Amino acid sequence: MAHAVDLIQAIEYQATQQIKDERPELRPGDTVNVHVRIVEGNRERIQVFQGIVVAIRGGGMNKFFTVRRIAAHGIGVERTFLYYSPRIEKIEVLRHAKVRRAKLYYLRSLSGKSARLKEKRLP
Repeated sequence: MAHAVDLIQAIEYQATQQIKDERPELRPGDTVNVHVRIVEGNRERIQVFQGIVVAIRGGGMNKFFTVRRIAAHGIGVERTFLYYSPRIEKIEVLRHAKVRRAKLYYLRSLSGKSARLKEKRLP
């Protein structure tokens, strides 16, 4: 049984290393554009979901991240993506924010200017 677990971990590690070149490193507080491939009937299009990375969980090939954005009329929308999903065309990191938490769920209760995050300046 232990051999099967080792084999699965080795395969996941190899797959992660191959894909890792294309995907940027995400952190909570990053503002991102996620280009998602959407299939409608027999047509396929790319939809961009822009928002703040609120949470990252899992590891290896099972890594998920949650992006929150404010839609029309101030309604918050959260969407969870599988980091290595083939449906994700690309991920663009627009800016990094200075945060002191791993999960930014407190943003759900904030609105307007208080929901802004301070930008992290890179030297």
